[in-house]
Amino acid sequence: MQTLAYDIAISKEAIAEMPLVEYTNPIIVVDTPQQAREALEYLSQQEYVGFDTETRPNFRKGQNHQVALVQIATSEKTFLFRICRFGLITELLQFFESKSVTKIGLSLKDDFHNLHKFAEFHPEGFVELQEMVRAYAITDASLQKIFGILFGHRISKGQRLTNWEAEALTQAQQTYAAIDAWACLQIYHKLTSGQFDPESSPYKVMRTPTES
Repeated sequence: MQTLAYDIAISKEAIAEMPLVEYTNPIIVVDTPQQAREALEYLSQQEYVGFDTETRPNFRKGQNHQVALVQIATSEKTFLFRICRFGLITELLQFFESKSVTKIGLSLKDDFHNLHKFAEFHPEGFVELQEMVRAYAITDASLQKIFGILFGHRISKGQRLTNWEAEALTQAQQTYAAIDAWACLQIYHKLTSGQFDPESSPYKVMRTPTES
């Protein structure tokens, strides 16, 4: 794709005015290794999935929590793997290393860094959305802004700093986590299907002559 003479970016104010995303697909909470294996049998048959992780926030200096949740979404449902309960089992590591399923995420370098605290693996078949959107002149790097630009809806971030290691995840937590992985998949499909035309985006900003 040729270099475009403009950027596409959206303001926080514009995002705030958008309607919230509604997620109505089934959400499957995976609490045990056996449940994880059953879920991965299904996921391994998919061509594309969305991917994300959640970690309990650090509120005190010196705190360092491990990844608590791995979210993997198809267009029909989302699985929430509570790895704070059972760790990174072999089958999950194999899924991360599989080239046969395309896994779409955002800020994957951070996810991999944190997951490597559990076990070493060589990620394969992953697509980084922050790199992908550059070809469409989108300069925003956050999932919320990218989704807003493409779909005109706002992803709520209200649950981000909640306890992802809680005994039971609330419905609000489950929905938030599911949307983040599902949104990555929706963004990928929107871009690869040719449904997004940068030229017609209302968030197009022309560059000055000195900008490259």
